Amino acid sequence: MSIFGSIVNAIFGSKAAAATPSASSAPQSTTTAAAAPASGASSTAAAGAAPANPTPISKAEVEAIIARIEADRGVKYNWRQSIVDLMKLLDLDSGLGARKELAQELGYKGALDGSAEMNIWLHKQVMDKLAEGGGKVPQSLKH
Repeated sequence: MSIFGSIVNAIFGSKAAAATPSASSAPQSTTTAAAAPASGASSTAAAGAAPANPTPISKAEVEAIIARIEADRGVKYNWRQSIVDLMKLLDLDSGLGARKELAQELGYKGALDGSAEMNIWLHKQVMDKLAEGGGKVPQSLKH
């Protein structure tokens, strides 16, 4: 599973499956939809998932879900600004290697050196993609 996929799973996991019945079938259509993201929408919809056109949610909704995770775990992290803290909150590897891999998945073009610039870009991209995917990994990020 990709790093971004792990983030999605950690945030939306079983809650996404309960809220969106097709969430459990989304990974099954990975290869078909990834091969033809534009024309594969109808074939993936027939398979019970519509990953090419996921229902977006607001960033506020994403933040509320993450805030609930933080409250449930009884910890305090600076996840609203820090990709490292967001990953730690989700019990994911937040080391430089994992962040480099995430940066490559998301198409970062700068130096993969763990700089503030890279980390800020990562955080913004992750939050944006979480909202636009509505709890599903966008087809462009499925491998």
